[in-house]
Amino acid sequence: MPAVIYQQPKSAMQSGKAKTDTWVLEFERSEALRPDPLMGWAGSGDTQAQVRLNFPTKDAAKAYAEKYGIPARVHSTPPKRLKLQAYADNFK
Repeated sequence: MPAVIYQQPKSAMQSGKAKTDTWVLEFERSEALRPDPLMGWAGSGDTQAQVRLNFPTKDAAKAYAEKYGIPARVHSTPPKRLKLQAYADNFK
């Protein structure tokens, strides 16, 4: 079952960089979500999609995937750019 390795992004409610240095390995869905006939909630019989493993580095996550024969692709994080501007720039 293929997996995806990515660096955990910060949430929309977060202004700092806490917990953004961890890498996550998640399995891709093997079957589509379908609505439950009684409640209408989306669900599937795929239990691997619930597994989420955290690693301190990208290399540790790749080593784990190679050790257990998991085909994984790595999504690299784009470089962060700071937009430096002064308060006076708001009045130009």
